[in-house]
Formats: sequence, structure tokens, C-alpha cells
Amino acid sequence: MARKTNKTQIVAFKVEEDLADFLNKLPNKSDFIRKAIVAQFGMECPLCSGTGVVPCGIHNHYKQVITDNNTHPCEKCGGDEPFPMKSEGIAKTDRKRLEQFLHGGPLYCKNCYEKLPACDDCGWHLPVELAADHVRKAHTQN
Repeated sequence: MARKTNKTQIVAFKVEEDLADFLNKLPNKSDFIRKAIVAQFGMECPLCSGTGVVPCGIHNHYKQVITDNNTHPCEKCGGDEPFPMKSEGIAKTDRKRLEQFLHGGPLYCKNCYEKLPACDDCGWHLPVELAADHVRKAHTQN
């Protein structure tokens, strides 16, 4: 049985009339939009292929693998840094630092993160030598 995720935010955007008509005919417009966004970013789960459900055997096997490998080296000092699987429940003092990683950015330990300058546009903390590349990739329209 699929577990329902806690959706707490509403996002609205304007679309052309034809697209609105198409979306309104779907049985579950929100689910379609969520899947389309995930597909666009290429962030489909490698275990569930975007369905949100895995067979029991896959769950049982990978649960221990994930638990045993729940650290990532700090990009600055190399120390092992534990990270959460989702943003819910992150302590307020660690939220921005860990969400940076969860959204595809580098992971830094608390000490290194606080010493690095923040991007003026998005707030990500990065070493000065990576700032220009970050701005070009994340904040420049193609």
C-alpha cells in the first residue's frame, strides 16, 4: 500500500487556456504536475522509478543499505557528515545547510558551512573559487 506523503505547500502558476483545459481533464492534476516536474529535473527515484512504491523485498534490502550509508563527506574538510533523507524534521539551525544538499548543492559540515560566503541570489554557501561557475549555472538564463 502506498504511503501518503505530507504535502504542506500550495504552488500556483499561470498557463495558457489550452493547457488549463488539458490539465482540468486529468483524473489527478496535482499528481501529473508533480511527476512532470520531477521528470524535468531528472530526479526520479532509482528505486521506485517515480511511483512512490517499491516491492517489499526491494524495501527490505535497501533500507539497511541506506541506513549503513547515510553519510557524505564534507566538500571542504572531508569529514563524514550525516544527512537526512528528507527535509522534514531537520533542526532549524541546520535547515539551510542540509536543504542545500537535498536540492543538489554541495554538503558541508556545520563548521565549514558557516565559514563559506553565501550566494547573494540563492543563499547557498560556496567557496569563492566555485562562485562564478555556480552563478553561471544556477542564475543565468539560457
